[in-house]
Amino acid sequence: MANDSGSGAQPPLRPPTDGTIQFPARTRVRPFKGDDAWRETVVRQEFKTAQTALLLCDVWDEHWCTGATERVNDMAPRMNEVASALRGRGLQIIHAPSGTMEFYADTSQRLRMAAAPEAEPPEALDLSDPPLPIDDSDHGCDTPGCEPHQAWSRQHAGVDIGEYDGISDDGREVYNLFAQLGIVDLIIMGVHTNMCVLGRSFAIRQMTRWGIRVVLVRDLTDAMYNPAMPPHVSHDEGTELVVQHIEKYWCPTVLSSDLLND
Repeated sequence: MANDSGSGAQPPLRPPTDGTIQFPARTRVRPFKGDDAWRETVVRQEFKTAQTALLLCDVWDEHWCTGATERVNDMAPRMNEVASALRGRGLQIIHAPSGTMEFYADTSQRLRMAAAPEAEPPEALDLSDPPLPIDDSDHGCDTPGCEPHQAWSRQHAGVDIGEYDGISDDGREVYNLFAQLGIVDLIIMGVHTNMCVLGRSFAIRQMTRWGIRVVLVRDLTDAMYNPAMPPHVSHDEGTELVVQHIEKYWCPTVLSSDLLND
């Protein structure tokens, strides 16, 4: 629960900003009711920087699945580049490495989240949650010999944490800070697309149900999927199937290059 750290006064918040961030958001629509033919659609989106946050989901230092760890290692430099650029434009950055809050217990970034005034979320939207297009019932690891255990202890060291950033793995804490700062739009990147990025209390499903407008950075996410499981496609194709599922039922996506205009 929020405000359980005995932290006292909240550390200073980021200075107010003015401006917007514009990008093409990819989504999928079904033009004809009763027809299961989906079409990819791109819409031009504009968010106010003062009302937008970037959240990094479970970008851990290590994962129990070797392949998952290697793919996060590959993405971490670009994640850091995106976070640094958007921080510089005034977005609130939130780091959410679940299960590692003790590592950050005495930091101002952690205390900032824990001390945010409590805000009651609205009644959750009743949204359908169709089955995923991949079978991850084997835990999704594509590296033989790996067994589930808590391998992580902190966020990946390659991702910088800024002075006014926040650190939390609690959706209510995240929502509290959003309410305090007037944040209504959320850009999310991290892992894993079919698990934590969708299912954490601070992630796509819950934030969407609370009325937050969410966008996933589709080139900075990765699924837990083993190609030996249905639908028997490559790992990257499995991730893309989950991304398309999210575009159909939950939120649009964006490329990091479109956020940075590079």
